Amino acid sequence: MILLAHSYFMRHDPKQEARCTPYSPLSSLIAAAMLRERGHVVDLFDATFAETVRDFEDVLDRNHGSLVAIMEDNFNFLTKMCTEQRRNASFSMIAAARRRGSRVVVNGPDSTDRPLLYLQAGADAVLLGEGEAALVEIAAALSSNPRTPLDDVAGIVLPDNDNGMRRTPMRPHQRELDKLPLPAWDLVDVQTYRQAWMSRHNRFSWNMAASRGCPYACNWCAKPIFGRGYEQRSAAMVAQELRSLKDHINPGHVWFADDIFGLTAEWLQDFAREVARLDARTPFMMQSRVNLMKPEAVAALAQAGAEEVWLGVESGSQKVLDAMEKGSNVAEARSATRLLKAAGIRACWFIQLGYPGETWEDISLTRNLIAEEQPDDIGVSVAYPLPGTRFHELVKAGLGERRNWRDSNDLAMLFEGTYGTPFYRLVRDHLHDEVRNGRRDDCSWARLGHDEFAHRSANPMLLATGS
Repeated sequence: MILLAHSYFMRHDPKQEARCTPYSPLSSLIAAAMLRERGHVVDLFDATFAETVRDFEDVLDRNHGSLVAIMEDNFNFLTKMCTEQRRNASFSMIAAARRRGSRVVVNGPDSTDRPLLYLQAGADAVLLGEGEAALVEIAAALSSNPRTPLDDVAGIVLPDNDNGMRRTPMRPHQRELDKLPLPAWDLVDVQTYRQAWMSRHNRFSWNMAASRGCPYACNWCAKPIFGRGYEQRSAAMVAQELRSLKDHINPGHVWFADDIFGLTAEWLQDFAREVARLDARTPFMMQSRVNLMKPEAVAALAQAGAEEVWLGVESGSQKVLDAMEKGSNVAEARSATRLLKAAGIRACWFIQLGYPGETWEDISLTRNLIAEEQPDDIGVSVAYPLPGTRFHELVKAGLGERRNWRDSNDLAMLFEGTYGTPFYRLVRDHLHDEVRNGRRDDCSWARLGHDEFAHRSANPMLLATGS
């Protein structure tokens, strides 16, 4: 038997526990379905509602798998944060499985970025990138001999004899996504998810993915799993999954967890037609870019059932957007928001504070843009330097010992920025309050502006340049 698991304990993240918007571990469920196709017996430890790693140990003791695969949900933005809590939980799970004699493999953004840490924690192999195909190959190899070496498996990292690591040849990204099986939904306790959602939100939401990757080149965006490519399922297959989801789980809402849902208007129009043909229409939420929200795309989204679109607006300062190499402009943010609202779709924004060179004036431009266009909701973060990005290279000289947030509400500045963590937290809270209250609080903003110099970084270079 193969035991699949992930390390997202919702109770370890106070912000997420308070929000209570749990989603199924999609990557684990797809991997499980792929293993089943090849005749393997599979079980799942779903950490989402578990209390501690002790619950994982109880599952290990009941269903002792010769292979344990900790497959993080690579579609979920919470996984991409690579928080310290997730890493520590994963290390504890690796140790628990190894104590029971299991072979252990891991996959996720953090292990792909820092494989040696996971090997030193006891993992037999780190599966780079998407991971599912490598897992299937490993499962086949171990089914004939549980102690067989894994050196012939492409796309993994193995320990060497000097407490270091060695990489096997690269594995290409997953192609032909239409050939993948439906996620193994039966492995999760759907009723527990339903009860959590209904008790807090009076509706039940589920997650799907129509694509993998993002072709754009924002220089702060890490792409350790899917790379910069973009693989998309056919509109017909996505609509069929939506229909199957409606028949078997019947959520009242769907979150499409893609980095970009529907790259072209043509795909969205095909999707809307297939959804109508199959009577699969379910209100959904998705993510996109401001430059993609053209009239024909927005019309197709409305027809297909889009209820809420999250846009990576990031900043109201074109200077900051250009420094990020965002590939979009402020005018497009305005246009996208107005088009979505006119179509009856909630327009929500991701905002990023603290990018190098951002000044108080730039932050004020962001605040003004929010006030003028009135997005329905915002999510505010600070620039987060992840390995493999040009942004990480830009700021790595100013990185401290901490390289990851503790949990999703941390908002810690991990590099020497214009301001420190407390100031950005004040700005975040102010922006959230203005959006939620639907009005500007100029007095509070003026106080922030009056105090901003006192909050500037102690970095003399930044002070000298007026950044």
